Amino acid sequence: MPERINKMKIIAFYLPQFHNIPENDEWWGDGFTEWVNVKKAKPIFDGHNQPRVPLNHNYYNLLDDDVKIWQADLAKKYGVYGFCYYHYWFDGKLLLEKPMEQMLENKKVDIPFCICWANEPWTRAWVGETKTLIPQKYGSKKEWKEHFDYLLPFFKDPRYILDEGKPLVVIYRPEIIDVLNDMLDYWNELAKNAGFEGLKFAYQSAGMDELPKNKRNDSRFDYDIEFQPAYAFTKLNKNTLPVLRKIKKVVSDFVEKRTGLTLRFIGSGKVAALNRVDYDKAWETILNTTPESIINVPGAFVDWDNTPRHGERGRVYIGKTPEKFEKYLSEQIRRAKNVYHKDMIFMYAWNEWAEGGYLEPDQTSGYAYLEAIKKALDENGENPWQH
Repeated sequence: MPERINKMKIIAFYLPQFHNIPENDEWWGDGFTEWVNVKKAKPIFDGHNQPRVPLNHNYYNLLDDDVKIWQADLAKKYGVYGFCYYHYWFDGKLLLEKPMEQMLENKKVDIPFCICWANEPWTRAWVGETKTLIPQKYGSKKEWKEHFDYLLPFFKDPRYILDEGKPLVVIYRPEIIDVLNDMLDYWNELAKNAGFEGLKFAYQSAGMDELPKNKRNDSRFDYDIEFQPAYAFTKLNKNTLPVLRKIKKVVSDFVEKRTGLTLRFIGSGKVAALNRVDYDKAWETILNTTPESIINVPGAFVDWDNTPRHGERGRVYIGKTPEKFEKYLSEQIRRAKNVYHKDMIFMYAWNEWAEGGYLEPDQTSGYAYLEAIKKALDENGENPWQH
């Protein structure tokens, strides 16, 4: 598959948790998939668009290859360049790996792709608990080679996204890897031994614990992906978040002292409360962001509403429409070329249904958000699939 380096590559993050695995059955109940959270969602306020319902009630199973073929064909039809698959590897233990492995074997799933290693420990954070279900260990050369050897067939696939002849690898949270540079150096060596010129490494900046600036110079990363809308949310609230947390703590202590009632806390000490964010302000922040360095890669988002997972302690973006999304994305496409000097944008997301970040058609908007992507690309002459 030829690289389309002159046109904009919108690469959508892709969640594989739409099929049963024994671990999820044990941890969350028999038959658990992401659809369980989606279906049980309730509206929390007037006009709250929950539950989200796939068009024609298409609660698919990702072990069905026809679903994966449909997704790939649909994405390309509307100008999405490729998928970035979340990959779960825990010192040799794999989770949710079957859709990606089946994709590798089935060339009819015809779309460029890359891999993002979701390298956090697997916890019960979704329900506000800190219990670790599977720890994350990074080991040394033996373990690094085992992981690389697993990934190598994906890198060699002609659909894999290459940058200057090097497979693009995204790491979700590199700052928690204590052997980071040694591991990446070894992977680069192994890639060269396998016939590549090396690897291109990227990481996600979500405004939380991303790689500190003072470590970037000695890191091995070629790209810093601005993961939206979290990256913009941190910028939008950088002065108010610490103050709000202190206020919530004072209020909760006062209530407990006076009434004996304890307000419910979440792990970091924040009082549970629905967080509503203005969609337009979030996008305004995105479009006013100046890249911190030449390695920054712009991001975009279609929507965010994680109340299906978190209920009233979730975050909802208010005021989105397909027309707004098209306008904002069109501007971000121009900024990607003219400000960031990049030909790719990482999009949140293809199918994060339980967090509201999906481009797949639903009962409320149909194909409108996919159509918005195509229009934004076409009006800028940047559709990678336009012949």
